[in-house]
Amino acid sequence: MLKDLFRGRPRYATINPTPGESRQEPRPVAPKEAPDGLWLKCDGCETILYRKELQQHAQICPKCGYHFRIGGWERLEQLADEGSFTVWEDHLASVDPLGFPGYPEKVVQAQARTGLSEAVIVGRAAIEELPVALGIFDFNFVGGSMGSVVGERLTRLFERAEAERLPVVVVSAGGGGARMQEGILSLMQMAKTSQAVARYRRCRMPFISVLTDPTMGGVYASFASLGDVIIAEPGARIGFAGPRIVQETTRQVLPEGFQTAEYALQNGMIDLVVPRPKLREQVAQLLRLHL
Repeated sequence: MLKDLFRGRPRYATINPTPGESRQEPRPVAPKEAPDGLWLKCDGCETILYRKELQQHAQICPKCGYHFRIGGWERLEQLADEGSFTVWEDHLASVDPLGFPGYPEKVVQAQARTGLSEAVIVGRAAIEELPVALGIFDFNFVGGSMGSVVGERLTRLFERAEAERLPVVVVSAGGGGARMQEGILSLMQMAKTSQAVARYRRCRMPFISVLTDPTMGGVYASFASLGDVIIAEPGARIGFAGPRIVQETTRQVLPEGFQTAEYALQNGMIDLVVPRPKLREQVAQLLRLHL
């Protein structure tokens, strides 16, 4: 009895489960998180923005006016009259002339991501009821780079516009210039598209070139810089080589704002800097003046 009296007592009470209950401990409840992709940070002012609000502002930051990049179909919807676009040359498809490793897969991925068959869509459209031959680049398709199909589509765009006496509007967005996976065949497109623009001038119709962020390399060094009127969106990067390469080559400190649309306008390289919401109205006004 004495040993029972001094026996240690259990420190914790044991509660027997009722019939049907399990002895398993309750699982911790994971904290609820906001779905991915609802918010993004502005590259201009670093403000956190709600994507739906950004869409309502034409993909422009309401705080600082930074112009986000937009896809080809979204650009077409903003620029052309609803239901007026008829696609041309969509049957032209990329091949792999050099057998470049992973290139066919990269093209297929870009097609799935953008809904385009190539980096540029071309066709006939209307802008405020004015018929035009329209070309629109999508940077999300292999960086908007210019391969054989892109050059051929643009060349046929100018040739068909000449035959039908249509003004041409091309919205450029190419950060990669010529597409390295196609080698010399892609470099040939610079001369090819430049010659197409030169031949198009015979019909004395206007060519309006719109430069968006970024318009660099072979895209800028060919047809994009040959417009009768050259327009750029605010803040768009414009040039041939990037600032780092230019600075290392020239061994000079580059001025502030180098290769921006505003710098290009100040130095006479372009004619206008037009915010995206006013682009359609401005292009239509230029067409009326020239037609």
